[in-house]
Amino acid sequence: MNAHKSAFVFSEAFLSYKFRDDHPFNQKRVVLTYDLLKASGALDDEQIIPPRMATDEEIKLIHKSNYIEAVQKASVGLLSSEQGMQYGIGTQDTPMFENMHEASAQLVGGTLTAVDAVMNGDYTHAVNIGGGLHHGFKGKASGFCIYNDAAIAIQYLREHYNLKVLYVDTDAHHGDGVQWAFYDDPNVCTFSIHETGRYLFPGTGNVNERGHNEGFGYSFNLPIDAFTEDDSFLEVYSKSLEEVTEYFRPDIIISQNGADAHAYDPLTHLCCSMKIFEEIPKLVHRLAHKYCNGKWVALGGGGYDIWRVVPRSWAQLWNIANLDGQTLQGPLPKEWLEKWQPKSPVQLPTHWQDLSRVYKEIPRKKEITEKNQLTLGKALEIIRNEQKYIL
Repeated sequence: MNAHKSAFVFSEAFLSYKFRDDHPFNQKRVVLTYDLLKASGALDDEQIIPPRMATDEEIKLIHKSNYIEAVQKASVGLLSSEQGMQYGIGTQDTPMFENMHEASAQLVGGTLTAVDAVMNGDYTHAVNIGGGLHHGFKGKASGFCIYNDAAIAIQYLREHYNLKVLYVDTDAHHGDGVQWAFYDDPNVCTFSIHETGRYLFPGTGNVNERGHNEGFGYSFNLPIDAFTEDDSFLEVYSKSLEEVTEYFRPDIIISQNGADAHAYDPLTHLCCSMKIFEEIPKLVHRLAHKYCNGKWVALGGGGYDIWRVVPRSWAQLWNIANLDGQTLQGPLPKEWLEKWQPKSPVQLPTHWQDLSRVYKEIPRKKEITEKNQLTLGKALEIIRNEQKYIL
């Protein structure tokens, strides 16, 4: 057994997943997070494991052959715009770029590397912040996501290890690609808390999306209202996830840790602070130890304020995995601030936590909280009815 119980999957090759300079999905956030951890003394070289490249056969665990072939053609400029549109590539959200297949396969390979690190017994937890591309469909790219590494990893676990997998998605956007991939599978339970689709892409993730056929009762969604703040988010999240995990009793947890529910995020409408990005993984960590002998693979995801929010959020994710549920407090390292402030278009935060309110007071706070509690009540009723049915 390795002395370090947590593995950090990292390579600067993750930067090659790049649509264009002005695209909101910017993997520089992975390097910013890595540098923050190194400057904090929170990440040892012995804990870093390089990602491997996923094979075509592994990608085919989820994606269709003709789709993979289209991505490969696009990688070398042999796919026309018209051909690409039917596969969701070459769009405004998911443009074509050189070597996009290899870049995408690297992200998938990173998540499979994390899975194997845990399943081989060398590590209890593994973190791949380069992954978490949860919008990819079997035959189509969507929402900045070409290959769905989370879904591939889940199917990989099902076929190679025959485990029951709980997928926890706390991105502000609904984890649609993963949900639909396993909508009829009773051995995969998907849980997504996200901003309601009334205002935000992809427009799905309603409470009544509960699974299909044998998978009915294994899909859970908590759509929360726009402008939701920390306390309401955490109330809905913690109460529902506790019950879902008790109901499903997984063998392993895979979590997608999008960092786009923060008030600074330019693409969403939630009003949370750094507080939730500490509490979200703490609960997953505790549940993994309670039900799964600690087996937990944590991924990145969305997060479009790459300077102020994502590095702190994902660094604390690692700290929780590595420090037995603990986070770092106080000032950020001077070395990191001096290195990156000259390159940042915004003033960088000076501390791990947000020291003051990061948004204007929400006049509808009480109404929003009550609406979220009603949604929680509906979800808990569904969960408890499923438990009675199983029993």
